Amino acid sequence: MGINHHYNQNNQPCPNCPTKRLVTWVLCALIPLALLHFYIFPISPTENPPLITETTLENSKPINPLDKEAKPKSQPAQPLCDYFNGNWVKSTIEPLYNGTSCGTIKKGQNCMVHGRPDTGYLYWRWKPENCEIPTFDPALFLQLIKNRHIAFIGDSMARNQLESLLCLLATKSKPELVYRDSEENKFRRWVFKEYNTTVSVFWSPFLVKGFEKSAASGLSHNKLYVDVADEKWASDLHKFDIMIFSIGHWFLHPAIYYEGENVLGCHHCPEFNHTEIGFFGVFQKAISTTLKRVKEELNGSDKLVVVTTFSPAHFEGEWDKAGACPKKEPYKQGEKDMEYMDTEMRKVQIEEVTTVAKEVEAAKGRLRVEALDVTKLAMMRPDGHPGPYMNPNPFAEGKKERVPNDCVHWCMPGPIDSWNEILLEIVKRWSN
Repeated sequence: MGINHHYNQNNQPCPNCPTKRLVTWVLCALIPLALLHFYIFPISPTENPPLITETTLENSKPINPLDKEAKPKSQPAQPLCDYFNGNWVKSTIEPLYNGTSCGTIKKGQNCMVHGRPDTGYLYWRWKPENCEIPTFDPALFLQLIKNRHIAFIGDSMARNQLESLLCLLATKSKPELVYRDSEENKFRRWVFKEYNTTVSVFWSPFLVKGFEKSAASGLSHNKLYVDVADEKWASDLHKFDIMIFSIGHWFLHPAIYYEGENVLGCHHCPEFNHTEIGFFGVFQKAISTTLKRVKEELNGSDKLVVVTTFSPAHFEGEWDKAGACPKKEPYKQGEKDMEYMDTEMRKVQIEEVTTVAKEVEAAKGRLRVEALDVTKLAMMRPDGHPGPYMNPNPFAEGKKERVPNDCVHWCMPGPIDSWNEILLEIVKRWSN
């Protein structure tokens, strides 16, 4: 029987023989090729099929290579650190800068250069109850804000925090002042050229439209329009990537409040025929108006909004009397309770931030809104203010009964640097 002839069971000629010959030829050709493939690429008996995981945009975040503590996606997310509750603990870590190495310290906060003799206030670190705050890493912060614009908006406490951050960052890269107004440095802008980063400060002590009391203008009280954001910063919103809002102390001054064209009431205004309404409700409206404006304009963008909570003052007597804030060490946990006013101011800010953050989440917005909760840690640092050293060498000619004291702002370096350590942690989470 030749290979070119096929027979059926009855040895009769096969009508489908050409087709069968073709199939047989193909199989004979493919089988050796398959055997050759598995000889060259053997199957490992221990090889597992690839693991397929289902992720969503809500629960998956890229790991930041700069964050040494970044965790693989498969591990559960770590709970957020509660910075509010904690204690100040002694530290041997030297400040990153001093009164002569940083050129952006406002004179009134340069306690070392102004002759403050004690240095113990420099060697304390804030330790939250259930977590640690890493020491400030200027290189990491600059990398995280590379190609971005960060703006501090508010009163002199916003400026105080801004200048602290500039001093910390200057230990890695020197900022260049590229703009300043002629009005007591209320509006300034710096760039870190190496990182293409811009840092700005905007003077806006109410965040809403307002006119400050001034002898020159004849105003003995502030005028606030609580439903209108201050355009001095609001008109530039689209330029910012990170915004830090910080206000509070200017609301303690006498003021008349407006909503639209109507007078809402006033605070400490016996000479006017207006209803006394205090300032807590107005403070709430100002924060609400601010965050509403930001949310309306930026909810579709990956921006970060931070509200620094109220920082208490520590006057223990008249502001111009010696010993107005004489403490040399922090309060211990439980040694002093927060004052009612400080508690209420913080409460307003936390509630407004929480409300807006939930609204953004419900609308699936990309804006990040957080509180930088410093009220308690600031309250526990009565030793960190310039006091009489807001002016150079106040006791060079001996002790005085009357001397101006600053028990509101913070020495630099000093406790306020801890605020920016926490800010770095917030920026790290946002960047991830």
